[in-house]
Amino acid sequence: TLDKLILEGESGFGEESFLGYLIFAFVLGLTSLLTPCVFPMIPMTVTFFLKDNQSKARGIRNAIIFGFSIITIYTLAGTIFALVLGAEGLNALATHWAPNLFVFAIFIVFALSFLGLFEINAPYKLVNKADQQAEKGGLVGIFFMAATLVLVSFSCTIPIVGNVIVLAAGGQIIKPVLAMLFYSLAFAIPFTLFAIFPEWIKSLPKSGGWLNSVKVTLGFLELALCLKFFSIADQAYHWGLLDRDVNIAIWIVIFTLLGLYFLGKLRLSHDSVVEKVSVPRLLLATLVFSFVTYLVPGLFGAPLKALAGYLPPLYTHDFNLASSNNEDNINTLCEEPKYADFLHLPHGLQGYFDYKQALACARSQKKPLFIDFTGHGCTNCREMEAVVWSDPQVLTRLKNDFVVVALYV
Repeated sequence: TLDKLILEGESGFGEESFLGYLIFAFVLGLTSLLTPCVFPMIPMTVTFFLKDNQSKARGIRNAIIFGFSIITIYTLAGTIFALVLGAEGLNALATHWAPNLFVFAIFIVFALSFLGLFEINAPYKLVNKADQQAEKGGLVGIFFMAATLVLVSFSCTIPIVGNVIVLAAGGQIIKPVLAMLFYSLAFAIPFTLFAIFPEWIKSLPKSGGWLNSVKVTLGFLELALCLKFFSIADQAYHWGLLDRDVNIAIWIVIFTLLGLYFLGKLRLSHDSVVEKVSVPRLLLATLVFSFVTYLVPGLFGAPLKALAGYLPPLYTHDFNLASSNNEDNINTLCEEPKYADFLHLPHGLQGYFDYKQALACARSQKKPLFIDFTGHGCTNCREMEAVVWSDPQVLTRLKNDFVVVALYV
């Protein structure tokens, strides 16, 4: 039986996906530099290193120390996060309803902040204290100058850092630590380079309306991404509040508004007037409206395979025109499956959700038992079901040649 097997294998978090995740964290660090809180801080911060009586070698040394201080502050935060929660805590963050709803609410708050409803600022006393230490100079002063940068840029960097941390909740302690290291590395490199070569500052474009456009775009993306966390809790606890078609409808509205924003048809309080649409804005609007066009058939049951891991499963769809195609050649069950009142298999498959019940049926029908280890918040599981299981040959075999059991782990 299954409980007597010794299951050994490699971690599902392979080297390729791990490297991809670190690159993703690095890209998010670069993205942070384009936010209105951070970009203007580049020339303001580098002036700290422009001293007439300072040799070039000492300036380079101080700039490098400054960059490593930024990396240390961010990485230390990730390390504390990992050590406090541990592997079990990180896994709970990814699956339990309370952390997911908390993250959902945080994303909403950050999105509204990005859209300009209010500003999230670090405590003024903390910022002022760090700034006072920075004025003392020396190595301690450089470190506190980095701390001042991190605190002042709080309202723009924390939402993105939060995304890195939340996505790191996969049960590994080293993952968020390295994620924060790569994020802060990307964040620190430009500040270090401009500190080493101050004359580069003169070539930077002045901060203005385009920076606020980046912030608003991130706000729309935050609104879209937050639904994933609500969906995990909704599926795991069977509330039935966020069905697939509702999620898709919300996404269509969000990205339509984003496309109109790129075209200058929608303007928020802090935006400049868009008199002419630039080529980059036009291209971005084209991409966004193409994505909206791709989403529309999903309202009528289209599988949307490219988004399978991020949308609620197809069985939650209230109006599915494709469902009638999946009713042929359904495998015969030996008895009514346990838990079938709230657990479901995709593509019209009939199967079990209890191992012993499924094993007994497989023995009586003399068929192999197909075991699907799955989870409500498992992105890869939804991807597998949408891309692989939906293949006609695969689906036919699953329906006719196997007794299928889905075990929620």
